[in-house]
Amino acid sequence: MTTVEIPFDGHPLAFDVPDDNFIETLSPAPSSPVADLDGKIENALDRPIGQALLEDRVKPTDRVILVSDDNTRLTPVDRIIPALLRRLNKAGVPDDRISCVMALGTHRYMTDEEMAAKVSPEIFGRIHVFNHLWRDPDMLVDFGSSNQGTPLQINRAVVDADVVIGLGAIVPHHIAGYSGASKIIQPGVCGAATTAQTHMLSCESGGDSFLGIADNPVRRDMDDMADKVGLKTIFNVVMNSEGGVVGLFFGDTRAAFKEGIKLAREIYGVEYSETPDIVVANSHPCNLDFWQAHKSQYPAQRMVKPGGTIIVCTPAPEGVSPVHTELLDFTAWSSDEIKSAFQQGKLSNGVAAALAVAWAMVREKAPVIMVSPGISPEDKARLGHAHAPDISSALTEAFRRQGPSARVTVLTHAPEMLPVQSTGRPGVSGAL
Repeated sequence: MTTVEIPFDGHPLAFDVPDDNFIETLSPAPSSPVADLDGKIENALDRPIGQALLEDRVKPTDRVILVSDDNTRLTPVDRIIPALLRRLNKAGVPDDRISCVMALGTHRYMTDEEMAAKVSPEIFGRIHVFNHLWRDPDMLVDFGSSNQGTPLQINRAVVDADVVIGLGAIVPHHIAGYSGASKIIQPGVCGAATTAQTHMLSCESGGDSFLGIADNPVRRDMDDMADKVGLKTIFNVVMNSEGGVVGLFFGDTRAAFKEGIKLAREIYGVEYSETPDIVVANSHPCNLDFWQAHKSQYPAQRMVKPGGTIIVCTPAPEGVSPVHTELLDFTAWSSDEIKSAFQQGKLSNGVAAALAVAWAMVREKAPVIMVSPGISPEDKARLGHAHAPDISSALTEAFRRQGPSARVTVLTHAPEMLPVQSTGRPGVSGAL
């Protein structure tokens, strides 16, 4: 037996795979975090990519808004924001003209305690920090539509700002290709109708996701929306699998993002040498609920053989989703059935419908067995997944389906991984 260990619910979790069935365990590339994060932040601010210094571009009368990712991400904005405030204050912008919005997309609203922990208690008490109230139409501005034709509803405070700075992390992402840059605007601070259309656009990828594809229709649509809102500057980081910062990218939205993607490919791009029959996909670090943990499916979808089996492992203490509770009424449907119902106006939650389509497309390539103490067997069935109480039981069922000689690959940090099939030649990998 080969013993495999994955991080699960804050602890290591070990299970065994027969030697003859085991292919490999894949994880993001090992990398050391920067030694002096605060110093590296200052260095990045001193050398903007494709832009002049921040303090040379703002005026004392400007209203500045920092658009930060939320508590489902590990971006160290508590270290980044103080440095930005020093530069803004140096340029004459007072604290009362600076605010920070939590770019929730359609995630649940954060508590004051969670926001204070995200930005630091000192910053929370110093500038106005608030949630993107995506459910409140009074907090949104109708901004027409994008070049793609997507209806554009944007957070009013972001529209009213003179300077918009996006804060986030760059990792492979199944909808946008990579997170970061313009994704902080859409879906970060957009209305649900906007997000629904963008998510549905990602389902036109031809059966696979846009994972790791930097130039795709969704990213182009997001870029156009960010341009309309005035996002010209980002401070994005690339982190390792432990949440340590290994690269910092500040400056022009597109130019800084392009540089960040290069490092993200090095960290998260993982070669695999054999197409597995079974993929064990662990959701770490996206463990809060299935709305986050679903990202573990797409790397597995990319690499598993058609008709194989995917085993999703996630703690999911908040269940499937504390916000999109109605999605379980249709998530077990086929992708075509969900699309049709949405187009006919039978499904009102377009964001949930779009993700349900993506989940169905995964199952249509390879059925899913779920190991999750936070999601009941009944809700797993409503997701279209089989229940297993533990990984060993899931593997037993997967071998029953795939046969005793089925081959297994394990992804320890699946939401942050970009599988790349090896060409079989030493030192050469497939295209990212």
